[in-house]
Amino acid sequence: MRNILLGLLCFVGLSAIAQDTISESIEKLFKTELEKENIKSGILHVYSESRDIDVQLAESKEDSISINHPFYTASITKMFTATAIGILKDRKQLNFEDKITRYLPDSLITNLHVLDGKDYSKELTIAHLLQHTSGLPDYFTGSTNDGSQNIINQLLMNPNKLWSAEEMIQFSKEKMTPHFIPGEGYHYTDTEYVLLALIIENVSGLSLDYFFQQNIFQPIKMNSSYINLKSKAIDNKLPVVKFYASQYELSSLKSLSADWGGGGLVSTTHDLIAFLKAYNTDKIVKKDTRLAMQNWVNETKGMNYGFGIRQVSIGELTNTESDLQFIGHSGSTASFLWYCPQLDTYISGTFNQLEASKSALVLVLDILKEINNQ
Repeated sequence: MRNILLGLLCFVGLSAIAQDTISESIEKLFKTELEKENIKSGILHVYSESRDIDVQLAESKEDSISINHPFYTASITKMFTATAIGILKDRKQLNFEDKITRYLPDSLITNLHVLDGKDYSKELTIAHLLQHTSGLPDYFTGSTNDGSQNIINQLLMNPNKLWSAEEMIQFSKEKMTPHFIPGEGYHYTDTEYVLLALIIENVSGLSLDYFFQQNIFQPIKMNSSYINLKSKAIDNKLPVVKFYASQYELSSLKSLSADWGGGGLVSTTHDLIAFLKAYNTDKIVKKDTRLAMQNWVNETKGMNYGFGIRQVSIGELTNTESDLQFIGHSGSTASFLWYCPQLDTYISGTFNQLEASKSALVLVLDILKEINNQ
């Protein structure tokens, strides 16, 4: 009995040392990336119940922030918009293969997708929009036909402008040209997610922010999450962490209303991880729906895209023998939400800087490598 007790104590002691080592390694990696560029703040949460990992870090060179501060998630929002479509599918209110003409008015559909003189607008499906295979141009960051400023470059020019969804769609119709015939390519675009948000509103009879609150936030207790400029958190009074493009602070601009169904979510790492856990365990959408949403198409080297969700294969991305993968989404503000099934590990956070997206990805890769080597 004495030997068994000594063995147990030794095991517990070694486990504690291993966890301390992991925590210290993750913190070192976080601080290293934080110093690489002109990054003013960072938040990181690494969580694995099965591995007993729960590292929570928040640091700012300007303001005092904590892990509980909400931050602008940018394109992580696409996971939520896609999931909302999945919820409506589960309720038999729509199907992924439905033509979008069933759910949107003629005023939006007319001349939405005209390429080489042929109108493909009525051929667009919900699946095309979800997977970025519609061929539609990106009103937010794409190039205009006349060389004028796209909408992301207009944020600082008209900081008090409140953009409507219809204005954003009209901008893409008037100023831009589709890239390919629907279903015959891949092109990442926020235009699709504005259309999807409108479909959610038209089918449900609720505003996008209220649909999120009723069907996602409240059921899984995401009490710190809301849509920027549209609603407030259920229970979190802390201000959103400032984020920047170069030296320009963008988080307080009303013109950010242009970033809506594809990027307007404000949340915390706790809320985001709770969402992805619920998604992975079929507590938000049914298993068949979740698997259908992971119908991957190639996006770029090492990355595939499903319906509002991305898959990254580390071996292919880094030219190594690693078989690790992670799924989730990232955002232009260097925000990220990932789950690695092989390591049963969730990683979420942000660097709140448009130029730091590479640093965010490097951090995730290094953390998973560190955990895998333990």
